[in-house]
Amino acid sequence: MEQLRLEIKHLIINTLALEDTTPDDIADDMALFDATGLGLDSIDALEIGVALRKKYHLTIEANNADNREHFYSISNLAKLVDAQLKAAQLKDTQLNNQ
Repeated sequence: MEQLRLEIKHLIINTLALEDTTPDDIADDMALFDATGLGLDSIDALEIGVALRKKYHLTIEANNADNREHFYSISNLAKLVDAQLKAAQLKDTQLNNQ
């Protein structure tokens, strides 16, 4: 999971062109959208969502009540990505066994 968190940090830095930010600057549990954390905004959330969908083929529903929690931190995003990747692998395995 550590590798996935690092990938997500790089994805955010590259997607949002955070030139003066390194992965070490972003704590795994730091609030991404809080002034005391990374200080991102709703437009940044949209850009991150699009980048996550492209890279990991995620399904992120716009009106999902859990999105705020999923996007709270790197750790939460990693859990979301991991869960969806595992679900996709399970689905593929089930389809291949039919």
